[in-house]
Amino acid sequence: HVQLVESGGDSVEAGGSLRLSCVASGYDINSNCVGWFRQAPGKQREGIARISRVSRRTYYADSVNGGFTISQDNTKKMVFLQMNSLKSEDTAMYYCAVGLDCGGFYCSTYGCFWGQGTQVTVS
Repeated sequence: HVQLVESGGDSVEAGGSLRLSCVASGYDINSNCVGWFRQAPGKQREGIARISRVSRRTYYADSVNGGFTISQDNTKKMVFLQMNSLKSEDTAMYYCAVGLDCGGFYCSTYGCFWGQGTQVTVS
């Protein structure tokens, strides 16, 4: 049984920072890529950051590049998203995902799994 639990979401003022965490159980987080998505009200879910287990190479959407940093702790099966210089347009529900294809923000052929999300509100 795969379970992902995100935490760290909060309400902050514009220009502030947050660090999101995601802990995975029942899944080898050392496979493929893991990443973060977000979904704002009325908008589609958007892939924003992913990291490769093998190369530790990171990939970012243009909307967050330069302001967000993804990292992972394989020993603890955790993924993090450091978000700096937050803007009102960063307000969204943030989800972590495992089993991503490292070629893009989509699932690998083995399928992917999602957490329940953590809310980030920037005012």
